[in-house]
Amino acid sequence: MKILVTGGAGFIGSAVVRHIINNTSYSVINLDKLTYAGNLKSLESIADSSRYIFEQIDICDALELKRVFEQYKPNIVMHLAAESHVDRSIDGPGEFIKTNILGTYTLLEQARHHWSQLEADEKALFKFHHISTDEVYGDLPHPDEQQAGEPLPLFTEETAYNPSSPYSASKASSDHLVRAWARTYNLPTVITNCSNNYGPFHFPEKLIPLVILNAIAGKQLPVYGKGNQIRDWLYVEDHAEALVLVATVGKAGCTYNIGGHNEKQNIEVVETICKILDEVTPKKTSFSEQIIFVQDRPGHDMRYAIDASKIELELNWKPKETFETGLRKTVEWYLNNKNWWQSVLSKNYQLERLGAGDK
Repeated sequence: MKILVTGGAGFIGSAVVRHIINNTSYSVINLDKLTYAGNLKSLESIADSSRYIFEQIDICDALELKRVFEQYKPNIVMHLAAESHVDRSIDGPGEFIKTNILGTYTLLEQARHHWSQLEADEKALFKFHHISTDEVYGDLPHPDEQQAGEPLPLFTEETAYNPSSPYSASKASSDHLVRAWARTYNLPTVITNCSNNYGPFHFPEKLIPLVILNAIAGKQLPVYGKGNQIRDWLYVEDHAEALVLVATVGKAGCTYNIGGHNEKQNIEVVETICKILDEVTPKKTSFSEQIIFVQDRPGHDMRYAIDASKIELELNWKPKETFETGLRKTVEWYLNNKNWWQSVLSKNYQLERLGAGDK
């Protein structure tokens, strides 16, 4: 089995590549443009495997994609290449439109061309797995808005799309393209929509690594608004396992939501990180004293929460990590892997705030 992974040097993509090489007998062709968030250091542990190949390619480059399909003849495509940070999409939406929409279209067309030329038995094996986000659904009612005891709704695979940011709108567009290629051309596709990921090798513009690195640097820990925005948190290695499972045994034409069963307010996440740091790197004052509250970002969704019962029932998948065990592993990883994140910070990101709108 040969799996073509786009965006395999990114946060989730590298976890998928490591999982495939370390836990299966499959081969991986990793396509990555190596933008600011792509980092081959995240793949050093498996880079010498005879089952691993890296190609530095932009998914908008149809000719290079055509060459890759012809040269390697993958059985499965796992499409993770995407611009993915909401705050960056507010500052510069153009790259999100280009990569997430045009790039997905280009990849779909090359995959369709490749698939159409396969023999019947190879056609039956082929699958195009598009990895998306729960943010395409918009947001959900917050507990503060509900009557006491009233059940809180969750995102299901049937939830209507209602994206709020340039990022989520571009991902919603790519989801629609994948479904259209499945319906119009019968391309065997599957889509997964996941909740917020966290874990090792996470680019430090995202909440959890940003808080960890700002905290140990003695900097302020900015929290948007009141910090009461709720997210469902999923440990990245659990997600990688689920993605490979869907890609290999998931039913073509289906969508699977993948969540961690860990709804937490942002302020809870920040305070928990501070408590772990107080334990493992104690100082005179608590790290929580570095927390400040700043103006919220434009269009900030208040709550995401995934109903992951379909993947649990149909594919027998559940996350292994609780939020507490996963977060402790994550904090300790950043403390023990300074070379990785220091090389990131030495380039073009210095832990500054992004996505503040016109301010």
